[in-house]
Amino acid sequence: MTALAAAALVVSSGSVASASGTPPRTTHGPCQYAQTPDEPAARRVSLPPDPRHTPSHGTVGMAVRTSQGPLPLRLDRAKAPCTVQSFVHLARHRFYDRTVCHRLTAYPTLKVLQCGDPTSTGEGGPGYEYKDELPVDLPPAPSDPTGVRRLYGRGLLAMANAGPNTNGSQFFVVYGDSALRPNYTVFGTVGAAGLKTLDKIAAGGIEPTAQDPAPVDGTPVLRTELLSVRLSCLP
Repeated sequence: MTALAAAALVVSSGSVASASGTPPRTTHGPCQYAQTPDEPAARRVSLPPDPRHTPSHGTVGMAVRTSQGPLPLRLDRAKAPCTVQSFVHLARHRFYDRTVCHRLTAYPTLKVLQCGDPTSTGEGGPGYEYKDELPVDLPPAPSDPTGVRRLYGRGLLAMANAGPNTNGSQFFVVYGDSALRPNYTVFGTVGAAGLKTLDKIAAGGIEPTAQDPAPVDGTPVLRTELLSVRLSCLP
């Protein structure tokens, strides 16, 4: 899921040969989680449950323990029921445990930490994809006079993708107000303790490369590993 531009938070869709000739499975509920044989799971995991009446009310707490500090999350079923259902499913199956957040951005209009790929390359996912649940209530970004981009404010939790309806496991947390097209599903927020952790990671900077000694997009200097992601009680 290498980023292509300052305004893009995408997952690389590298072509991988399908392991079998059987047609991909798709769940039959409203979320329609669909297998992606050409992009197999980075860690083996089943398709999420897809009940006819997908829970669409209330919030879900997630206790995320990282190598840099706590990153508590509050998932909002009303905003993105299918996304929350998938995230909880992956957490329950320990998909996110011991995975490294591979991307930090420090553009003036894009300040996020991106996680959720067990391969740490930006190309890994759960072996399935599902529909967008795009935000409709984000205010216009003050930095965009065209009014096209929206304000993904500090503390938001959203999905990365490789285009329409390609959500998987990779997500990003916003540590500073960012201007993006409203093409990324927002499904929760980061708690106060998590914002302190994000500020610490951001202050550590981005690993320089031979091509760019002062990058604004790349691997965090402070290695950030998701040690465990568990359901928790909300305060």
